Amino acid sequence: MSNTDMKEIIKVRREVMKEQDTENITSDQALGLPQPSIANEKKSDMVIELPNSYESVVVNNNFMEVLNNRTSKRKYSEEIISLLELAYLLWSTQGVKKVIGKERKATMRTVASAGARHPFETYLFVNRVEGLKPGLYHYLALEHKLEYLGEVKDQTAKVTEAFGDQEFFATAPVGFVWTVVPYRSEWRYTVNAQKYALLDAGHVCQNLYLAAESIGCGACAIGAYEQDLADKLLGLSSEPTSEKENEFVVYAASVGKLPNE
Repeated sequence: MSNTDMKEIIKVRREVMKEQDTENITSDQALGLPQPSIANEKKSDMVIELPNSYESVVVNNNFMEVLNNRTSKRKYSEEIISLLELAYLLWSTQGVKKVIGKERKATMRTVASAGARHPFETYLFVNRVEGLKPGLYHYLALEHKLEYLGEVKDQTAKVTEAFGDQEFFATAPVGFVWTVVPYRSEWRYTVNAQKYALLDAGHVCQNLYLAAESIGCGACAIGAYEQDLADKLLGLSSEPTSEKENEFVVYAASVGKLPNE
């Protein structure tokens, strides 16, 4: 790639970070088109109930300490994460507090999202979580449950390859992977939806950092991944499309117990 070509690509991609003029664009919401689903439907018959009382799991309620101690931590012990701890992390990052609206519904969650559109889904690569077999899981946010999507053959090797050859992510007790369903936001915000979704992703991952810190765990965000490989592991397509059901990986983070110093 020539330097001129690279500069042109950078220029184009910078425009995503700007507020776009939508004066002459009518959204699908304004056109009265059906609202997209507020969450993905269940895909598996193997569903795990999650606990929803977290007072006993938080070991540090000092918010200033949590903020000051929050750093990216890539080294984890062999200690397992309890199901209660995992449930707390899932609730902290995508938990649904209530569903509002009658004809047009929205979810009020533990993280901010433009227009309460919440375009993300949470998947997990589990290695060491109490009561869970290793493999791929999906968080059913509306029900606060997990569904088991199946074993990933050669999981460590495939996840390492897909996520920037960062083995610490593949071998962590649990790897969070967030996908985006763009049309949930595009339905209302059209060409500004992509910017808003990327901003929202930051809200989600920061909550994971702070929640992990509060229970004595470490987290590390992952922005480097091979799109095709990561999407394939989740059974998704990376083909460019404007189809409304499009879903793809957009962010990830590892979580684990910290080794003794």
